[in-house]
Amino acid sequence: MTTTRPVPRSGPLVVAALVAVGAAIGVGELVAALVSPAASPFLAVGQAAIRLTPEWLKETAIAWFGTFDKVALLVGMVVVIGGLTALAGLASRRDERPGLVLVVGMGLLSLAAVVTAPTFAPLDLVPSGVAVVVGAGVWRWLRPVALAPSAAGGVLSRRRFLTTAGGTALGAVAAGTVGRVLGAGGASPAGVDLPAPATVAVPPAVGADFVADGTPPWLTPVADFYRIDTALSVPRIAVGDWSLRVHGMVDREVTLDFDRLRGMRLIEAPVTLTCVSNEVGGSLISNGIWLGVPVADVLALAGVRPGAQQIASTSADGWTCTTPLGPLTDGRAAMLAIGLDGQALPIEHGFPVRMVVPGLYGYVSACKWITDVEVTTYDGVISYWEQRGWGRFGPIKTQSRIDVPRDGATVPAGRAVAAGVAWAQHTGVVAVELSVDGGPWRTAQLAAEPTVDAWRMWRLPLDLAPGPHRLQVRATDRSGEVQTAVEALSIPDGATGWHTVSVTAV
Repeated sequence: MTTTRPVPRSGPLVVAALVAVGAAIGVGELVAALVSPAASPFLAVGQAAIRLTPEWLKETAIAWFGTFDKVALLVGMVVVIGGLTALAGLASRRDERPGLVLVVGMGLLSLAAVVTAPTFAPLDLVPSGVAVVVGAGVWRWLRPVALAPSAAGGVLSRRRFLTTAGGTALGAVAAGTVGRVLGAGGASPAGVDLPAPATVAVPPAVGADFVADGTPPWLTPVADFYRIDTALSVPRIAVGDWSLRVHGMVDREVTLDFDRLRGMRLIEAPVTLTCVSNEVGGSLISNGIWLGVPVADVLALAGVRPGAQQIASTSADGWTCTTPLGPLTDGRAAMLAIGLDGQALPIEHGFPVRMVVPGLYGYVSACKWITDVEVTTYDGVISYWEQRGWGRFGPIKTQSRIDVPRDGATVPAGRAVAAGVAWAQHTGVVAVELSVDGGPWRTAQLAAEPTVDAWRMWRLPLDLAPGPHRLQVRATDRSGEVQTAVEALSIPDGATGWHTVSVTAV
């Protein structure tokens, strides 16, 4: 008589594989927090994905998800890892090797991501190495327990598996949570004193916005300030650990710590920041009052040599941008900022120090968590985004946006109001015009303009007949340049075109 060996049930094996991978990730997070927070195996793979993703796909992700692009990436990674892990568990009914291959393969992938990171140091290998050992060990220990219910068929065997797997999963979650908490510690803007500036920002004039008509407030609340960068986990640098090295084509190399920087001449100025990825009519633009040291003063300490053309700035996480010397030294409020809206910088916006340059898109000027400045030529350093096909200089283009009515909205027939914002940083907006159904351009009312470095609000009463209508807006800057109607994508140096919305009056 032939005895048939029972086929192991798939569910417990999938659970065992998921728990083993979860344990590897959780312990990897904990070890990274203790050794090198930037070397988290999970986040290192995510950062590598960002570095390797084609530009068209990055732009698509930003267009779809906006400031939630990083959340979308992390969720996508969890889904992919979970799917692969489940398949490995299913393939391990007869042999443990598929699960081992998955764990080791993920470990090797994280090691490769860590080694190729711009800020790699030998200790960064430790979290991924430990994660591989833990993941493989948990899988080899848990798989036989997962098989026991099929072999014995008893309630006690199933209970043992659920208890063992559940306890291990809780331990993995605890390790990952502790790791995230520890990794988030060590740096805080709270309690950082900001000296009074030598030049105080002019307060917003009464009537600087038309919030009642639907425009955003002239001063963007810090919690609503847009954030676009490549950091999945923001660098956390205590002010006592921060320093800035200024070198390259200079008379003398200079290193500044935080106390020396904030002891220099400080200026305060409203500056609107704009992301080059902002689509026509997009929301990747915000306005704040920044406090910082003029970049020109820092460069003067080092003494810029003849022939220098730009500075190359490096973030604590290895990201680079290059900025032409002209906008840094022509008198505009280009600064190494230490404060935003009367408080120390938020961590996600560059604490303790970042760069702000009016009139340039962020990819060539807004280096957050800045730790290094090299004075060089245009050919001396090619920045992160320039390597990926973006333009070298990045001047902000004159643009405007309709905030109300929204595209697709239904509005009352007769008297209505259109309102929105326009911007031409460091040039200034002098006129905004609106066209209805391709008709003549009508001049809108402009809000007060405290500075040419900030956006400007507009409004225009309308009399719309019942039925569908198409609204278009354009702005004119102080140089007399009218916003172009030519439609262009954001790459290589900013989107263009007239913002258009369709509404129905009833």
